[in-house]
Amino acid sequence: MKELQAYTKDYQKEMGWEINKESYTKSRESLLNNYLLLTTEVAEVAEELRNAFNLTQMKVMEGLGEEEAFAAAKESIKQDMGKELADCLAYLLKFYNYFDIDLEESFYEKMQEVRCRKNKDL
Repeated sequence: MKELQAYTKDYQKEMGWEINKESYTKSRESLLNNYLLLTTEVAEVAEELRNAFNLTQMKVMEGLGEEEAFAAAKESIKQDMGKELADCLAYLLKFYNYFDIDLEESFYEKMQEVRCRKNKDL
């Protein structure tokens, strides 16, 4: 994860896609813009899911079993889903880098916190 975070930091700098750190006003504008872009990418993940569910229903109507139809639908969206998830990850990494948060450390700490919760979902 550290390599991915470092790669993303360098890549975003090279492309001129870093979150602006010049001033509060510019940072605020850049953070909000990048947040909007992230939510747009999350919506595109939802669109791929919708495509998979619609394709599943079409294949079921054509006579395939539900499990087989869903497996085929997942395979058909796999490449596009990967691209949309990669876009989401790139924006998330941009926030991690802006706030100088170690992705790996943050992730494992959060997973441990969830593991220790008393009110976990069953």
